[in-house]
Amino acid sequence: MICRAVLLLLAPLLLCAGAGQAQAAGYRYWAFWERDGDHWVYATQGPSTSRPSDGDVQGFRFAVSEDSADAARPRGEADFGTICAKTPARDGKKRVALLLDFGTKTDAPPGETPPPTRTACAQLSPDATTAEALASAAKPLRYDTNALLCAIADYPEKGCGEQMTKNQSPPKQQAKPDTGPSLGLWAGIAAVAALAAATTWQVRRRG
Repeated sequence: MICRAVLLLLAPLLLCAGAGQAQAAGYRYWAFWERDGDHWVYATQGPSTSRPSDGDVQGFRFAVSEDSADAARPRGEADFGTICAKTPARDGKKRVALLLDFGTKTDAPPGETPPPTRTACAQLSPDATTAEALASAAKPLRYDTNALLCAIADYPEKGCGEQMTKNQSPPKQQAKPDTGPSLGLWAGIAAVAALAAATTWQVRRRG
């Protein structure tokens, strides 16, 4: 019974130790979004298969994210009337508003600086894809062998969807080494062990 009680006391401390060791994995990539009313929705298709309609607003954000639920949304003005105000409508063409958010310095690859967020109004044939809209407004683009979008307007210059930890230190900063459980954790374990020893002594004394 005493051993069981000790294990119950130690369990939360051991769980804390395991949680401290865990690191969330993320990927550095361009996330593709579609505007739905006043909010962004993560696109269910890739740029090469998505075919936006006239008046649509689409956004791209470069960041480190775990998945679609964790992905950072584009920042900045996302109103079609504002972005395409200087691009008059034409017969047989559609207009698609693009918001390109190059992200933050924290998410940038080592040695690179993200350009300012910018917008563009692409005027295209009715059946054109988002990839064609990007190509008309934000060259040069770069794709990998699996057709993953790696760079918009030549940013970033290198890399494509590389995996990293979200709590990775910024470039040029040395990460602290993993020294295992903290001193506070060991102190807690020692206190529990001392309590167990005292309890055992009291039981034996009463016996």
